[in-house]
Amino acid sequence: MARSMTGFGRGEFEDSTHKIIVEMKSVNHRFLDLNIKMPRKLNAFEGDVRNYLKSRLIRGKVDIFINIEESAEAAISVKYNSEIANMYLNNLKKMSQEMELEFDIKTSHLSRYPDVFEVEDLQEDEENLSNILMKALELATDKFIENRESEGERLKSDLIAKVEEMDSYVDILERRSPEIVQEYSDRLREKITNLMGEGNVDENRIASEIVIYADKICIDEEMVRLRSHVNETKKVLEGNDEVGRKLDFIAQEMNRESNTILSKSTDIEIANIGIELKTLIEKIREQIQNLE
Repeated sequence: MARSMTGFGRGEFEDSTHKIIVEMKSVNHRFLDLNIKMPRKLNAFEGDVRNYLKSRLIRGKVDIFINIEESAEAAISVKYNSEIANMYLNNLKKMSQEMELEFDIKTSHLSRYPDVFEVEDLQEDEENLSNILMKALELATDKFIENRESEGERLKSDLIAKVEEMDSYVDILERRSPEIVQEYSDRLREKITNLMGEGNVDENRIASEIVIYADKICIDEEMVRLRSHVNETKKVLEGNDEVGRKLDFIAQEMNRESNTILSKSTDIEIANIGIELKTLIEKIREQIQNLE
């Protein structure tokens, strides 16, 4: 399927502790170039992110932006130390008895003593974090590819229209080529007749000259190859494999054939068609550069 190399995708996934957001955008590039920006706490998963994207993308310069949001309970926990609290309480009771003081300790008083409550950072569950990240990445990549495919369909339609236009130019060449040989034959015969008279025309010599001329300007092979390239372009665009590099090669071959047609041309109409072909092929090559 034809995919554009430009595209955008966004995905997010969350649980009770984390929310991860992934955004992707890309422009044309000869190869796959991944530029990943993520928080430091996710750096351990960069290899997994790269491997996943390499399994689903082929070409393009892709920028990936990953952000993480955490709930308060995800970052810290408060631990109650009952043993320490009991030690404080027992000692306070003892103090009250020894000093004959009223025992007026409340829970709120006891909670203020050191180490009764401890605030500690939670150890991250890396497996859970990885799962959230990869699910967000999958959603973003799905949207990204969907966007590329939508743009690719537009490019595909445009390319098919252009190669069909090229096919119509080949039709004109096929019609015009025999006419050129006939016109050359008529001019040659007229010139010899004017110089030597009607009775002195050497038909064998004329036939030989016409054969030499026809062979010199013959573009039959070039036209056959151009039609073949047109059909192959359509076939590639309708297939499911990578299309960008294949079509780039085909476009180079098309350009080669159009150059040969121009070099053999002695007719203004065919020369003009050759120029139109080269202009059209250049437009095709520009569009192909946008395909993955």
